[in-house]
Amino acid sequence: MSDESRPAMTRRDLFALIGAAAGSTVMYQAMTSLGHAEESNYRGPLVLDGDPKSASVLVLGAGLAGMTAAYELRKAGYAVEVLEYSGRAGGRCWSLRGGDRYIELDGAVQECRFDTGLYFNPGPWRIPFHHRGLLDYCKRFRVALEPFIQVNYNAYLHAMNAFGGRPQRYRHVQADFTGYIAELLAKATNQSKLDDAITAEDKEILLEALRAWGALDESYTYRTGSAASERRGYAVDAGGGPDAAPIPSTPVGLSEILKSQLWSGLLADRYYAFPTPMFQPVGGMDMIAEAFQREVGDLIRFHAKVIAIHQNDRGVTVHYTTDGDRHEARADWCVCTIPLSILSQLDLSVSAPMAAAISAVPYVPATKIGLQMKRRFWEEDEAIYGGITRTDLPIRSIGYPCSDYGKPGKGVLLGAYAVADIAAFDFGALNPPERVTKAIEWGAVIHPQYKDEFDSGIAVSWQRNPSTLGCFGRWSDDARRLHYSNLCAIDGRLVLAGEHVSYLSAWQEGAILSALDAVKRLHRRVLAG
Repeated sequence: MSDESRPAMTRRDLFALIGAAAGSTVMYQAMTSLGHAEESNYRGPLVLDGDPKSASVLVLGAGLAGMTAAYELRKAGYAVEVLEYSGRAGGRCWSLRGGDRYIELDGAVQECRFDTGLYFNPGPWRIPFHHRGLLDYCKRFRVALEPFIQVNYNAYLHAMNAFGGRPQRYRHVQADFTGYIAELLAKATNQSKLDDAITAEDKEILLEALRAWGALDESYTYRTGSAASERRGYAVDAGGGPDAAPIPSTPVGLSEILKSQLWSGLLADRYYAFPTPMFQPVGGMDMIAEAFQREVGDLIRFHAKVIAIHQNDRGVTVHYTTDGDRHEARADWCVCTIPLSILSQLDLSVSAPMAAAISAVPYVPATKIGLQMKRRFWEEDEAIYGGITRTDLPIRSIGYPCSDYGKPGKGVLLGAYAVADIAAFDFGALNPPERVTKAIEWGAVIHPQYKDEFDSGIAVSWQRNPSTLGCFGRWSDDARRLHYSNLCAIDGRLVLAGEHVSYLSAWQEGAILSALDAVKRLHRRVLAG
């Protein structure tokens, strides 16, 4: 193919190649230099100067966005009331524990039977280090954090049509793919194929770097030996005594690595959204919700199902039901954090542009399944401590707990996380016990211990959750261009907040930042009279 007819490499292609070969740090540095990576724009606690003269605000929804808004508004002197559909605070910031009862849209009831101290996060389960707003609230509200292991080189990559269906250690695939790519690039460099791109001096430096990155030998070849084994691990590890010398492992052939498509599993951990380090609250994600509730819980009216939001130039009236009885709540202003999938179905007094924006964002299906096992076999049998196994089976992922390492007794795995694809829909079409059964069946392909060690499970398909009807809002580029600014606007006396009113869709940070922005703009409007 001539240079003229060869498709131009996009920045996305470039970043993916850099990330696969050199790692996430190098990829992030490249993205930053080209202006494609930005951290959360949080710059510290919100300061709202000026007297609102006891203006009143109704906050709809007690998820993180709603509780952030309520906390900051009350601190600034507003009279605040929060209406929450469910019987708990936190929204998608949620953990299921033994004794919890969860009811889906069609009335299907699940009883969580996990042992005391064990839990499962059906919604968010990790916090990137650059989500500074959320981390700051955790610090201020004294939520203890611990590392979340995003990448574990001893976990697995798996595809049904690769390697006879046998899972491969992440470190094997990563080392072999990187080694062969480095070897090919070194050969091209030595054959002067890159002379137009690099100087003679850079050529020597590049070769040195490729030998180091790819664990190549003196001839710039990736092959069986100590260099490769120091990356991928040894066939027999070193020990003590006269016969304890390590035995090198044998790399898989390049063709098999490429055809397996397992290398694509390496890319998931190199996106800026999933950096190292990541964090999780000690004891479950709902520790964050509980911390917020300690601050604003007295403002929340639970089991309040909003059915209509009406406004005029004097204020906002919200109609809601509790136990079938209809009520009204009135305030000067309203901050609405109800997911758009629900809000679009309510009786609303909003402008045409706002109504169109509310209806423009579909919600993504997702299923997460928590499995309690009789013992932590992934640690005892396979030396997997935290991290994620990725597969093309419908379960998509297996997440290993990132705490209580080596603890005797039972443990809880994330047995499936299917999101935004056909597997998520298919799981949601099953009843909850069937979902758990399928997770056991497919998980046993990777961990045969599943069938003997399974104890109990619980499955959440977000498209069947009555409070959200989906996992998170998914903006298309066209929808953002046409509707995002209208969704952010203060519409009369109503302003929206939530992850859907951010460029951090699906993240708790997006919910918090959107709430802070909404509150700040609303406060300016109030002070302006």
